[in-house]
Amino acid sequence: MPYVDGFLLPVPKRNLAAYRRMAAEGGKIFRKHGALEFRECVGDDLNIKGMLPFARAVRAKRGETVFFSYIVYKSRADRDRVNKKVMKDPAIEKMMTKKMPFDPKRMFCGGFKVLVEA
Repeated sequence: MPYVDGFLLPVPKRNLAAYRRMAAEGGKIFRKHGALEFRECVGDDLNIKGMLPFARAVRAKRGETVFFSYIVYKSRADRDRVNKKVMKDPAIEKMMTKKMPFDPKRMFCGGFKVLVEA
């Protein structure tokens, strides 16, 4: 079964263009090293009645939006292999030295086993 890394993070709306550029470059790097999918999803319908909003989880501030992002791999072992290669890629190293267009301390992340695939 596939393996998924998931992320939830707030991004200031004024930084959306910079975040998009960074994410597009990151996606190319992850795909180059073997990730099956790389998705960056920006919040659109975040206030669903009767549900806890993602914005609350990340403590989004006025002027911020929420991203739900994920990367799909063939397996957990493949994810570990891909991540090792990505972290050694000079383009990622260069990207990590720049100021991030979001607060990484408020980013949630985790690895997930796929339980149901329909």
